[in-house]
Amino acid sequence: MAVKLRLKRMGAKKAPRYRIVAADARAPRDGREIETVGWINPTAEPAEIHVDEEKALKWLHNGAQPSDTVRNILSSQGVMKKFHDEKAAAKKKA
Repeated sequence: MAVKLRLKRMGAKKAPRYRIVAADARAPRDGREIETVGWINPTAEPAEIHVDEEKALKWLHNGAQPSDTVRNILSSQGVMKKFHDEKAAAKKKA
């Protein structure tokens, strides 16, 4: 099963809120999710972003592929840098 980290739209019409979720790549955008990793409120100024770093890193280490938007969000929160540093350290150790 291919797992993706992607956004799931929530909220009302013209007032979107998004959850960052781990979901099967074949599932629809707002369909079944495996686990919620974080959330984003783009209507706030500045946008409110909350990412559970531990869960995000767990899914990245297990091979989940983030969508382009989620990759940008994780990069802005410093999660992708931490993931690449851990991956490089493990490769150097082995």
